[in-house]
Amino acid sequence: MRLHHSLSLTGALLLGALVPGCGPAEEVDVPAQAPVKQEAPARETGSTQQAAVSTSGFTSHFRTWLSANGYEPAYNLVRADLVGGSYGGKASSTDTVVNQPVIFIHGNSDKAIGTGTAGQSGWNASIEYFLANGYKPSELYATTWGPADASLSAYQYHSKTNVMKVRKLIEAVKAYTGAAKVDIIAHSMGVTLARKAVLGGYATDSLEGGQYYVGAPLTSSVDTFVGIAGANLGLTSCYQTGPSTPTCGSTNGLYPGYWNGIGVSGRSAYLNNLLASSGYEGAYRYTIWSTADEVIGYNGLVYGSYTPRIPGQTGEKVYSAYPYGHFNSKDLTQNVQFNMVKYHSIP
Repeated sequence: MRLHHSLSLTGALLLGALVPGCGPAEEVDVPAQAPVKQEAPARETGSTQQAAVSTSGFTSHFRTWLSANGYEPAYNLVRADLVGGSYGGKASSTDTVVNQPVIFIHGNSDKAIGTGTAGQSGWNASIEYFLANGYKPSELYATTWGPADASLSAYQYHSKTNVMKVRKLIEAVKAYTGAAKVDIIAHSMGVTLARKAVLGGYATDSLEGGQYYVGAPLTSSVDTFVGIAGANLGLTSCYQTGPSTPTCGSTNGLYPGYWNGIGVSGRSAYLNNLLASSGYEGAYRYTIWSTADEVIGYNGLVYGSYTPRIPGQTGEKVYSAYPYGHFNSKDLTQNVQFNMVKYHSIP
């Protein structure tokens, strides 16, 4: 079992001892909130050719555009400090964008394009599948938020820097491609980062200057939002440890609060902000998750509700057994992701 994960190092260490999701899970009944399919399809064809995905970062054409339009170096979307730090862009000015652009947002300690490090598979499998099915690099985008270092995972949170990096990537891709709308596929902590980036409004980060304005809502700019293995209600493991790390923080972390006998109190302010309204992530909102998730654990439940679900979601794809854990809910579901954004359907 891999302990390098994309939510919280502390959480994974706890979950390794406490959660049945660390091994093959038993079948469980999932209340139907939206269409659910439990079958586990075979690994998709694109995932066998991951090495073909470029690790050289954004194209020179996109880099030039980012610099000319004030995104670089202000937001460091290129991430030239990392091999595989970013992906996407036109080959030249004659490169036309036909498909609706897809933006991929990774989880804690992961990166845009994986280069062989455990827990850093990136979006290789998904990008390769989209490329094999009619998309071009000018229609697929990803950047790396955070240090891409598993040893620092407990220190990553929904910071101003992280939220604004995701926000500016969405804005930049839409403007650069000229698309009316974009699609977003996010994993793990990337789900809650991307939801705030789309929601907009105000946020507070005391470590980065206090209150700041994210921007106006981007709901009308997003066609399909896919959240994979997110912790939208928080992590039960953070209740076990308390808000003792930035990742589990009660302000901008994944602290789930506590049960007061009537309901949940004390959930992180950041998560409560996201939960205050629903349906803002895009025109279509899907989730992909597993009750065998070894990082989220507890069959995905936080105080009786499934934390990977996004309130007001359009539909979901749920798995219940190995090999569909926290990472493979992303790395083995390329066909599901593709159908959700391309056809608004759940295979």
